[in-house]
Amino acid sequence: MIDQQAAQSFRRLATLTVCAVYFLILVGGIVRASGAGMGCPDWPTCFGQWVPPTEEAQLPADYHERYAVGYENTQFNPIKTWTEYLNRLTGVTIGFLIFLTAWRSRVYRPQDKMIFWLSWTVFFVVGFQGWLGSTVVASNLKPVIITMHMLLALLIVALLIYILARSQKAQYGYLDISVLPDKFTNVLVVAMLMTLLQVVMGTQVREAVDMIANEHAYIDRQYWRDDFPVIFYIHRSFSSLILLTNGWLTWKVFQAFDRTALVYKVNLLLIGLIVSGIMAGISLDRLGMPPVAQPIHLLMANLIFGTQFFLYSYLAYSKKPAP
Repeated sequence: MIDQQAAQSFRRLATLTVCAVYFLILVGGIVRASGAGMGCPDWPTCFGQWVPPTEEAQLPADYHERYAVGYENTQFNPIKTWTEYLNRLTGVTIGFLIFLTAWRSRVYRPQDKMIFWLSWTVFFVVGFQGWLGSTVVASNLKPVIITMHMLLALLIVALLIYILARSQKAQYGYLDISVLPDKFTNVLVVAMLMTLLQVVMGTQVREAVDMIANEHAYIDRQYWRDDFPVIFYIHRSFSSLILLTNGWLTWKVFQAFDRTALVYKVNLLLIGLIVSGIMAGISLDRLGMPPVAQPIHLLMANLIFGTQFFLYSYLAYSKKPAP
């Protein structure tokens, strides 16, 4: 028999951890949008210090040579340094949260070992993610490694959402999914794959934007669009297919369930996130790449995938009523 109080505590902690991971993704987007990725040229310290400097006088006289990767021809910028350092502190905090989540998952070990082992799997994957983050710095923000870093973040979110959904499957009750079209789940899987493809294309666009931004010394944002690669236009057009596909899913749910159903609320959230993500993308395209829109656009993409995955997990654990 599972200790219900301990199980509820686990679910609250797991929910907090999921929110914290999304917050880290937002902070990571801010780091990239502000060009602060090399704010700390070494890892795990920052300029060889556990507490970063606040002014250039606190750095060694030869810091341009000592930290040539990233600072050979760049002056010290305390704002970028502390932006990157706060990103790291957030990552460490999430590491502790995930460890606590894994530790508390032992309440499910007697009856559902999968939750227990997946919780510890997430902990070790996060450790690998931390190492990959150090590799991002060591490689001077190599695009391929940044893309891997982002996809691994999506995997971590998916595992946490699955663990959370599985841990409270007894609370879902019975949901008559027979009222949905037979192909609904298949279309939902296609929608998730489309979101992943869109994220991959988005990272390629982001890599191109980083190079363009570097060429423009991170100014004159209104002219960056002139140099966008073809993948940007594919990425932009593909968002219409994503909207239509998820719009069909949402419409079918709205037809089948009333507003009090959880599945109704989740789909309402999903379509709202997609519209918000598209609006953020339009502002990037038409308003001269405003820095505030870049991390929001990235966060929306990750939230869309997470919401789709939760919906898939929820439907998988919902059962048709007995005839």
